[in-house]
Amino acid sequence: MSTDLSKMSREELLQLAEDVQTALADLADRERREALQALEETAKAHGFQLEELTGGAAAGARSGGRAKGKAKNPPKYRNPENPKQTWTGRGRKPAWIKDAETSGSDLAAFEI
Repeated sequence: MSTDLSKMSREELLQLAEDVQTALADLADRERREALQALEETAKAHGFQLEELTGGAAAGARSGGRAKGKAKNPPKYRNPENPKQTWTGRGRKPAWIKDAETSGSDLAAFEI
């Protein structure tokens, strides 16, 4: 297909650019679905469900995003005074970490 872009108006070029972006997104989705199907078939040929091998990540791949109920990042730090209090090391520091640092404790002392 050969299109002379120099003869197109701004509106036509913008519409073409939008159509190309839509087509690329559709192609990526189609390729993702095909790849997932191939993976599921391969897992099945070996006696597994894909979810067994990926820890449930296949559901997220199908929906194109993070799977509902998917585990968060695992905790990296634990409060020795209250083991139920953990922190992944991402986001805001919890108060018990801030308090410990203020009192001179090293963050490494809380690593799990």
